[in-house]
Amino acid sequence: MSQYAYPYLSPVQTRTHEVTALQQELANAIESVFTKGAKEIDEVVVGLNKTRVRPPNGEDWTEDNFTTLMRELGV
Repeated sequence: MSQYAYPYLSPVQTRTHEVTALQQELANAIESVFTKGAKEIDEVVVGLNKTRVRPPNGEDWTEDNFTTLMRELGV
């Protein structure tokens, strides 16, 4: 009889390539913003604007450019 092994779920199981430096910095910044209590998208945008991570165009984060980038990244 084989031994039961609890299913392992990888948080990156759908990833098709390694993350870029920008993607990793953004993920870390978003995690930090959520850790500080952000729950809504406007709070996330305000929090991201307090970090050194900027969207690809180098401007401030807005709800529009944040959601556009998340769609592009497939999140």
